[in-house]
Amino acid sequence: MELHLDSMAGAIGVSVPVLRFLLCFVTTIPVSFLWRFVPGRLAKHLYSAVSGFLLSYLSFGFSSNLHFLVPMLLGYASMVLFRSRCGVLTFFLGFGYLIGCHVYYMSGDAWKEGGIDATGALMVLTLKVISCAINYNDGLLKEEGLSETQKKNRLIKLPSLIEYFGYCLSCGSHFAGPVYEMKDYLDWTEGKGIWSYSENGPSPSPYGAMVRALLQAAFCMALYLYLVPQHPLSRFTDSIYQGWGFWKRLSYQFMAGFTARWKYYFIWSISEASIIISGLGFTGWTESSPPKPRWDRAKNVDILGVEFAKSAVELPLVWNIQVSTWLRRYVYERLVPKGKKAGFFQLLATQTVSAVWHGLYPGYIIFFVQSALMIAGSRVIYRWQQAIPPTMGLFKKILVFLNFAYTILVLNYSCVGFMVLSLHETIASYGSVYFIGTVIPIVLILLGYIIRPAKPVRSKARKEQ
Repeated sequence: MELHLDSMAGAIGVSVPVLRFLLCFVTTIPVSFLWRFVPGRLAKHLYSAVSGFLLSYLSFGFSSNLHFLVPMLLGYASMVLFRSRCGVLTFFLGFGYLIGCHVYYMSGDAWKEGGIDATGALMVLTLKVISCAINYNDGLLKEEGLSETQKKNRLIKLPSLIEYFGYCLSCGSHFAGPVYEMKDYLDWTEGKGIWSYSENGPSPSPYGAMVRALLQAAFCMALYLYLVPQHPLSRFTDSIYQGWGFWKRLSYQFMAGFTARWKYYFIWSISEASIIISGLGFTGWTESSPPKPRWDRAKNVDILGVEFAKSAVELPLVWNIQVSTWLRRYVYERLVPKGKKAGFFQLLATQTVSAVWHGLYPGYIIFFVQSALMIAGSRVIYRWQQAIPPTMGLFKKILVFLNFAYTILVLNYSCVGFMVLSLHETIASYGSVYFIGTVIPIVLILLGYIIRPAKPVRSKARKEQ
């Protein structure tokens, strides 16, 4: 068996552990499909937990499941023993254990060199465990003080252990996401809410959407395998790169960032197919005639939305969508004092949590600080853009284009830190293009305090609506 894996891995240019992971990862699709035929609520929870456990074992080894058990049991114990504080407790315990695993395994180095370990799956699991505890904590609070999202997702009753394990290890999202809510998992398993097809109309067919996700995955992997040999990360420390002029170095950074994204597009497309075929990805029907099923819960990336984002503010809405949603619900919105608006502090704190979630490498932290600057700078351009009167349509279009150009420039510049990880390589790569992607956002933020356009005046008719 190992000999076959060696030859297969060599043929596609990956290591044996990565090939083993990919095989188990793709297997989540038929395993998720078979979930549909498991009879009974209890059996479905058991199937979700056992299938996730077995695929983790085959992919990462037995020790991976021991690592998964730690945050799961800490989170459940917090809910049982300290309900009024279980959200905060689980947040810090879960992130503490994840950080410890990041430091011990130095997973970023493994990923950078083309390796794999269980910390990626542990990252997804940590978010699930924390959101479950926070929602159980929210079940104690009065409805009038909660947002609509909190009301929808809060848990009044403690999930049973088998429900909890099924939610945490459900194989369709266990390896690479997407993250979803315990309430949605329970409704899906029990055939309630939008999954109560006898009440809400016919059962949606997942096959067309799944095939599209698989075709997207195949295209993404093919493009990644074509581009990656031409844009190796080792080039950033190569004397050839140092000998290039400014524009060639900047264009190489652009292409390196562009290339790296297709690996993530492939991974998330496979996850999307798995969640769609299970039925969990279903989020309702479109308003078109005839209505079509929507699979938004399965979607973790909008490829065209990322590559053609008109503003950096749009990126969290189209990249790693479900994790961005998690960060907004459980970090960003909960840091905003009641009656006040979110500001740069909430943005920076959210990006810092995201950086720590990925690992403690300087490149991650610098990338997410860069992201906060990038978004803040883009907001300045957008405010100027909105202040332009309709009579100056051409100037407004120029600002729209500048925001688009600014976004792709700063995004691909910032991506280098996320890829090379070390402080020395990150600073050297940024410095090779004179820190252009750091200087421009800072200048824009400062100009935003100087050039303060008046808010666009709404028409009287619009105000009355």
